[in-house]
Amino acid sequence: MKEKIVVGISGGVDSSVAALLLIEQGYDVECIFMKNWEDQDDEICTSADDYNDALQVCNVLGLPIHSVNFSKDYWNKVFSYFLSEYKAGRTPNPDVLCNREIKFKAFLNYAMKLGVKKIATGHYAKIEYKNSEYRLLKGKDRNKDQSYFLYMLSHDPLSKSEFPLGDLNKGDVRKIAKKAGLPTAEKKDSTGICFVGEQNFKKFLERYLPANPGDIISIDQKKVGTHSGLMYYTIGQRKGLGIGGGHSNLSSPWYVVGKDMIKNNLIVCQGKENPSLYSKRIIASNLHCISNLKLDTIKKLTAKIRYRQKDQLCNIEMLNNNSAVVTFQKPVFAAAPGQSIVFYNADVCLGGGIIEPYVN
Repeated sequence: MKEKIVVGISGGVDSSVAALLLIEQGYDVECIFMKNWEDQDDEICTSADDYNDALQVCNVLGLPIHSVNFSKDYWNKVFSYFLSEYKAGRTPNPDVLCNREIKFKAFLNYAMKLGVKKIATGHYAKIEYKNSEYRLLKGKDRNKDQSYFLYMLSHDPLSKSEFPLGDLNKGDVRKIAKKAGLPTAEKKDSTGICFVGEQNFKKFLERYLPANPGDIISIDQKKVGTHSGLMYYTIGQRKGLGIGGGHSNLSSPWYVVGKDMIKNNLIVCQGKENPSLYSKRIIASNLHCISNLKLDTIKKLTAKIRYRQKDQLCNIEMLNNNSAVVTFQKPVFAAAPGQSIVFYNADVCLGGGIIEPYVN
């Protein structure tokens, strides 16, 4: 009797090929489409189109599919946090929380009730069982590696999950989809956050956090423009500031370097090489470790402070069980409070935390 596995199918090419590969590996595959956002506005939410694409894929593959609504869990465990962080002027990463709370908790628990032992997704990452523990590894395709977004997972969900695309490059995935006649073979990758898609982020955020205009102030305390609301900007941002000429003798572009939440001022500097944009140290809060290894014992510890960033050599000094001071070998550009810092030892993802500013 074939082992049954449930695939979280999104209507994209990656989860489509994941399902196909599992069939070829001899699994009895069932697909579930996760509806995480309750919104009938097609400008914002594309779930209806995505479900239709997933349905077509399952028809081609001859697989059963049904949709499960996790929107209440999403609102309570992901979106409420997302809003509170933006309201505080920070830059959260909802995809990290969505993976922990929805895909590898709510969805996993639902699948387990169907009597399966494992779930699968189209993530570009790998799982390895070594030295009596499950480890999360980078995917083969370093440009698509998604271990950064999975750092909050623990041993239990890793032990019950499969990532069939871990040893494939994106180009190979599309070739497999095309050869199999899957309708998602040429579908464009989604680049938006998981519930908004690729629509106007500012427009979406305005629905829940009303605009609160204020001044844009340079690091030498000169007013150089006006902003529409601090929540719409992030550290290191260059585009969309609307700062005209005549404010400086320099021709270099302006960058967001900070936010004064009390005065409602957006702080900017000129030039990407400006020291104000770089951090030698940060605080990592809300630490989560996948591995049993202690982070401060790793000799060649590296970290990413954003997706697709090159690994940065660093060392770590634990402050307590939940936070640490991270010192980088070279200062890092635009460490945004609220974003994730994720730690690695070569290809092994060790865990991570939330970026906080370091204050001497």
